[in-house]
Amino acid sequence: MPIATINPATGEVIKTFQPLTEADIEKKLQLAVATFKSERKTPFSVRAQRMLKAADILERDKEKFGHLMTLEMGKTYKSAVAEAVKCTTACRYYAENAERFLADEMVETGAKKSFIRYQPIGPILAIMPWNFPFWQVIRFAAPALMAGNVGLLKHSSNVPQCALALEGIFREAGFPEGTFQALLIGSAQVDAILNDPRVVAATLTGSEQAGIQVGIGAAKRIKKVVLELGGSDPFIVMPSANLDAAVSTAVQARVQNNGQSCIAAKRFIVAEPIADQFQSKFVEKMKNLKIGDPFDEKTELGPLSTPDGVKDLERDVQKTLDAGAKLLTGGHAIKGPGNFFEPTVLTDIPKNSPAYSEEFFGPVASIFRVRNIDDAIQIANDVRFGLGSSIWTNDQEERERFTNEIEAGMVFFNKMVASDARIPFGGVKASGHGRELSVVGIREFVNAKTVWIE
Repeated sequence: MPIATINPATGEVIKTFQPLTEADIEKKLQLAVATFKSERKTPFSVRAQRMLKAADILERDKEKFGHLMTLEMGKTYKSAVAEAVKCTTACRYYAENAERFLADEMVETGAKKSFIRYQPIGPILAIMPWNFPFWQVIRFAAPALMAGNVGLLKHSSNVPQCALALEGIFREAGFPEGTFQALLIGSAQVDAILNDPRVVAATLTGSEQAGIQVGIGAAKRIKKVVLELGGSDPFIVMPSANLDAAVSTAVQARVQNNGQSCIAAKRFIVAEPIADQFQSKFVEKMKNLKIGDPFDEKTELGPLSTPDGVKDLERDVQKTLDAGAKLLTGGHAIKGPGNFFEPTVLTDIPKNSPAYSEEFFGPVASIFRVRNIDDAIQIANDVRFGLGSSIWTNDQEERERFTNEIEAGMVFFNKMVASDARIPFGGVKASGHGRELSVVGIREFVNAKTVWIE
C-alpha cells in the first residue's frame, strides 16, 4: 500500500509520501534513545503539564483534526470531531492519575522495607490502524509518555497526515522532539525496527494476521508486546430487554465508524420470542440509513476506507449466501465513485460460512435466533475471537451467567461496547493479549521492580 492520502469518498489521490530511508530511521532511533535518557528522569508534574497542553490542542483544533480524519479514512465528520474530543479525555486522565498509578507500592513481607517501583523501559514501537487514526494512537501514547517512555509510531499507510499531526501535537505541547516520532514507513520495514535492540517493546492494534507476525517478531527478540486484534462481537438480546432501545443501539453498534471497528457488534443473537420483532425493526432501520458524503452532517454511513475493503466484504457476503444464508437487505457495493457498501443484513447463517465467525469490517450484520440463554452463550463463544460483547437483559440471574460465561475481554449490559480511559480495553483468544487504558494499561510498559531492604 502506498503511503498516501486517498479520499475514500471519491478515490482522489490528495497527497503522497516517500517512505523513510534506513538512514532516516537510524536518526530517529538515535534521537529516541537520547531523549529517553532524559525523559525517564522528568518529574511527573512536568509530563502532566505537557499532556494537559496536548489535550488543550486537541480540543482547540478538533475541527481541523476531524477534517483530516474524514479526508483520509472516510468516517463521518461529526464522528471524527468527536474522536478528537475523546482523545482529550485520555490525555487528561493520565495527566491527572499517572503519578498515583506508578507510585511506589509498599508490600508487607517481614523485611525492614519492601516495595514495588514502577519505572519506564524505553522506546516503544506502536503499530496502529487507520480506523480510529487519533484515538488508537492517543490511548497508547498518553500512558506511555506519562510513564516516561518514548514512542515510535508506525501508522497505517493511508493516514500519513494524521500521523504527522499527532507528532506535531506532542511537539507543540512541549514534549522534546524525540519523545514521540511518526515513522512514515511501509509494513516491510517494521521487522527491522522491531529487531533493533534499542526498541524495547511493541504494541499493535490491527488484524489477526498482523498480530501474529508482530507477536512472533517480538517473541524472537524476547520483547514485550501488547496485541489488540480483531473481533466478531456478539450483541445478545433476551426477552426482558427494552426492545426499541436494543434495536436502535444495535444499528449504531453495527455501523459505527462505517462498520469498521473491532468492537462493532457483528453477530446479533436474539431470543426466539422477540426475534421477529427485532429483525423487522432492525432491517427497517438499516435500510433507511442515509449513505453519502461523510462531510455532510446528515450522513449516517460513509465509505469504507479502501477499495480492497469493499471487495473483501462483497466476496465474504457472497460466500455466505452461497453457503445457504438468507439476505434480508443490501449485499452489494454501491456503484459510482468512492468505497461505498450497502447496509446489509443476513440470517439463517450456516456454520461453514464467513458470516458465522469471521470479522466483517463494514456495515454487514448477521442475525442468529436462539431458544434460550444456553444457546445464546454457546453461539456467542463459538468463534476464535473474544474482544467485546453487548448483552441486553434486565434479568439479574442472566447477567451473572453472561458475566461469568461469555469468553470476552469486555461485557457491556444494555449498552454498546465502548472504550473509556478509566477501564481496561482488550480481549482474549485470537483478539489478542494485554490491555490498554486504565491503571492496567499504563503498567504494561513499565518495569515492576522489586525492592527488598533487610
